Amino acid sequence: MKNFKIIVALISLISVPVFSQQAATTVDQLLDRVQQGKINDNKENKQRENEFRQKRNQQEQLLADSETTKINEENRSTRLEAIFEENEAELNILQNTLNERLGALKELFGVMQQVAGDARTRFENSLTNIQYPDRTSFLEALAKKIGSNSKLPSIDEIERLWFELQKEMTESGKVVKFTADVIDTNGSKNPIEVVRVGSFNIVADGKYLNYSPETGNLTEIPRQPEGRRFTSSTSDLFDPSDEKVAFGLDPTLGGVLGSLVQRPNLQERVAQGGIVGYLVLLLGFFGVSIAIQRLVVLTAADKKVTAQLESDVISDDNPLGRVLGVYEENKNVDTDTLELKMAEAVFKETPELNKGLLIIKVISVVAPLMGLLGTVTGMIKTFQAITLYGTGDPKLMAGGISQALVTTVLGLVVAIPTTLLHTIVSGRSRRVTQIIQEQGAGIIASHSEKHSS
Repeated sequence: MKNFKIIVALISLISVPVFSQQAATTVDQLLDRVQQGKINDNKENKQRENEFRQKRNQQEQLLADSETTKINEENRSTRLEAIFEENEAELNILQNTLNERLGALKELFGVMQQVAGDARTRFENSLTNIQYPDRTSFLEALAKKIGSNSKLPSIDEIERLWFELQKEMTESGKVVKFTADVIDTNGSKNPIEVVRVGSFNIVADGKYLNYSPETGNLTEIPRQPEGRRFTSSTSDLFDPSDEKVAFGLDPTLGGVLGSLVQRPNLQERVAQGGIVGYLVLLLGFFGVSIAIQRLVVLTAADKKVTAQLESDVISDDNPLGRVLGVYEENKNVDTDTLELKMAEAVFKETPELNKGLLIIKVISVVAPLMGLLGTVTGMIKTFQAITLYGTGDPKLMAGGISQALVTTVLGLVVAIPTTLLHTIVSGRSRRVTQIIQEQGAGIIASHSEKHSS
């Protein structure tokens, strides 16, 4: 029995914590300590049971509170749904009442909203917006107010809309001088005096200005339109006198002005032709120079030959005089010999009269062919660009074709005057040659009659 108690005590020591750091010396002390451990365990268990019961009570209370809150919220949701349905029904009644009272005004407000939106867009792109920039904000707010279902425009706002439209129409017919900030070609902004011609153009310092609706800035156009007819009258607008000024308006609000600015001048057109274009012009200059020189010489020769026909004195400063001189030297020879001498004299004068005609004719034929050559080579380059970049950009194709056709134009420009000059020069040459031949044949016939009689 004693051994059994010792075993139980040892097992208890394994499962029960030691409450004293001093080792047990006797079995009785060990037993007391085991009993004391059981007592402490019972106390801890009871304490844990009490804490568990308290927490369970708290959880039950929380659960009860949650259920109560759920019921209250469900009741509140039901009450709010009923209120919402009542409000919605009341809102429908009020909306129907508003629609009935508005009547035709509802359609009117719709038109006003559209007019306000269109006017805002138009005013933003108009030159008058430089002087009156606050109109767009008012029109934007008015359009939003009309579009809402809870607000209606006032009488003052409706009248102001009409006033702004009337003001725009009035300002479009005025020539106004005022000071505005202008960005020059160097990028600096300076206040200068400008003149606005209605809603069409705006100029300063004799130059056209460009208005950007996105930024609201006035910028000087880097390249002005070519020709005095476009820029000569811009400075006259600043004249304080009341005299009328001939000024070109741009009704497209910058479209025509932009095309005029982008239009290349004569030098740029010639440069587009490249080397072939310059060669065509050089060839044309050479041909025209020869034609003019020959025209001057043949005209002088024609006058001298005409004078020789009317004079009895033979002069060797003209072809006819030199042919008549051959006759005077060979009066006494027989007819056949005289005929040969006269034919030789006429043939001797003919090359000088026909000098340069062949060159002029060749140039008139070669010039358009060279222009066609430049066009073909330009088209080849255009098609190569299309092969690389595709046909998505029509401007690329149009620009390349335009440049290619420049050489054809240059060839025709050279060919037309050279052809005309060749015709004129060859006509003068034939006239002088015909006079010489007629006079020579007449002299031979007279000489033959004298010798036969």
